[in-house]
Amino acid sequence: MAPLIHDDWLLQNGSARILFHDYANRMPIYDFHSHLNPAEIAGNKQFRNMTDIWLSGDHYKWRAMRWLGVEEHLITGEASDKDKFLAWARCVPQTVGNPLYHWTHLELTRYFGVTELLSADNAETVWERCNERLQDDSMRTCGILKRFDVKVVCTTDDPADSLDDHRAIRANDAIETVVAPTFRPDRLLDIRNGQFADSVRKLSEAAGAPILNYEQFIAALGARIRYFHEQGCRLSDHGFGEFPFVMGEEGKAAVIFGRALQGEDITAEEAGVFQTRTLLELGRLYHAQGWTMQLHIGAIRNNNARMFAQTGKDSGFDSILDFHMARTLNGFLNELDRSGNLPKTIVYTLDPNQYEMIASAIGNFQAAGIQGKIQLGSGWWFHDQKEGMLRHMKALASIGLIGTFVGMLTDSRSFLSFTRHEYFRRLLCNLFGTWIEEGELPRDYPFIGSIVENICYHNANRYFGIGSSE
Repeated sequence: MAPLIHDDWLLQNGSARILFHDYANRMPIYDFHSHLNPAEIAGNKQFRNMTDIWLSGDHYKWRAMRWLGVEEHLITGEASDKDKFLAWARCVPQTVGNPLYHWTHLELTRYFGVTELLSADNAETVWERCNERLQDDSMRTCGILKRFDVKVVCTTDDPADSLDDHRAIRANDAIETVVAPTFRPDRLLDIRNGQFADSVRKLSEAAGAPILNYEQFIAALGARIRYFHEQGCRLSDHGFGEFPFVMGEEGKAAVIFGRALQGEDITAEEAGVFQTRTLLELGRLYHAQGWTMQLHIGAIRNNNARMFAQTGKDSGFDSILDFHMARTLNGFLNELDRSGNLPKTIVYTLDPNQYEMIASAIGNFQAAGIQGKIQLGSGWWFHDQKEGMLRHMKALASIGLIGTFVGMLTDSRSFLSFTRHEYFRRLLCNLFGTWIEEGELPRDYPFIGSIVENICYHNANRYFGIGSSE
């Protein structure tokens, strides 16, 4: 039987194949949003086995295993690494139609040279073969970055983080990839969380200054932003369920902040006032540094209380939140724009029904001197797969300008996820190739190919200001 993954996989016409092989496939990777652990890069980690590199922390696979009735001890529990791998292998044939089926076999092919389909029948052999491959230096973290020509990768970091691992990476001349931090202050915006006061304390310690009031809180955030900038950071990131925009009276956010530090209960409306004011203050600070602000919107998290108590957050019990945000998003962007403090911004949504709305909203706030200053972020989380990516790209192309798109990212904790860039590029080339074949675009491969190359790499390289200049 011919292998599932082959040179022309997902490329359904001649134009798609030309665009991919002659243009997209030769582009380096610019992975501007990931959850990779910088300590594993600084230490050039060698993974002990396939479960360590492939299953640990992968809530996509965990959800599928639970769907198939696998016992939790074989997913996140005390079972041996080998038993967990064998359990996943038994599940893989049942993931047909799900992106996991493609991702699994693409990763096995590109990283390990395993071209047969994974199942219970060959799981033992694949386990041994892949574990042997993991002993090679090219499969340590730095070897993977070099092998996949990753020019830039951005991690996700708390404002109180020392960034010691980032300094160690920059000091190591053997690491050719630029590894930059991303400023993620979610814990400092989640004022209703019982850990909020502790997060403020940690911020105070990191900034080396007391935080007794809201003014000092914003000053400490500013100090950490400047510190992150010195360490190579050029992006922030924020995660929300519903996107807040509640403009309260002057000084109200400060009162709410003071009450929260005293342990008082904060209402949902009050939290919205605090989050709105603080996010506006952060936006101004980001703009002053020339950063890009990322807004990840629309996840409803930790929905299964029983399993949250057992496995904790980020364990596969989050889902898509349905809500409206046209007024709040436009209002927020407008508030920063009218004062001249709107930074470059990327808006991601977990609800694909909002793609067209967001594409129309960000068109209100583009600016001279920056192509695509405000971006519709790529298909995210549940939608970084074929149908989600295509729906995103078509919405962006029809309502905005896809040629300015800064492209794909992994949004992953796994060093085996760089193949998602190939997956995206094949779908991108097939979309453009189909438009060529159907007469919607000219059969001018150098012209269309240059647009493909820009989306795959050059746009991001120009937009973020991290890495090589052009």
